[in-house]
Amino acid sequence: MSPRLTSAALAAAGVLFLVYPAVRPSGDDAAAMAAPAWVTGHLAAMIGFILLGLGVLGLSELLGGRLASRAAAVTWVGAGLTLPYYGAEDFGLHVIARRSLRDGAPALMELAGEFRFHPVAVTMFAAGLALLGVGTVMAAVAVRRSGVLAAWSAAPLALGFALFIPQFFGPYPLRIAHGALIAAGGLWLAAETWRSDRRAAAAPTPTASRARG
Repeated sequence: MSPRLTSAALAAAGVLFLVYPAVRPSGDDAAAMAAPAWVTGHLAAMIGFILLGLGVLGLSELLGGRLASRAAAVTWVGAGLTLPYYGAEDFGLHVIARRSLRDGAPALMELAGEFRFHPVAVTMFAAGLALLGVGTVMAAVAVRRSGVLAAWSAAPLALGFALFIPQFFGPYPLRIAHGALIAAGGLWLAAETWRSDRRAAAAPTPTASRARG
């Protein structure tokens, strides 16, 4: 995966994690879940998880080393465990909420709680988000050690994913601020990755150096 594609994946992932809370309705009632914005916001997050995995994979190829490779593997596993919950949250709860409003049957919304706190579902979800935090922190450490990119350029993105679970318990403006943190982190790391590609392209090859000598 080229540095430019890696940069694009990281930048797009960061922006999508800001779109997620900014577009998603702030409530958790039937009206919020039945809104088209509910589907749009959660879909942005799901695509963001996929692009994050691709971005960390590209970083592992750029940086090399075992730590970067392990960071990519952990991030992919985290995304894989997280996505099923997000898919059900997005499409399943949306359908239940629409049916609840259409039929005037608020009791149907009890199904939303039963899904969200189903032991297997919530365990997979929490484990997936925790692994995403671990994977991005590992990637940030690999970036700092590599000397290829600015030492702290992956730190904001890693902090954002380390805080992904706690931010669910804060007020909704905090969730939007959290999305902005991930967006800023993704864009900074994307810019550093892009610049690394340009520096590599501008560096003289050994043959050219000998010719000038």
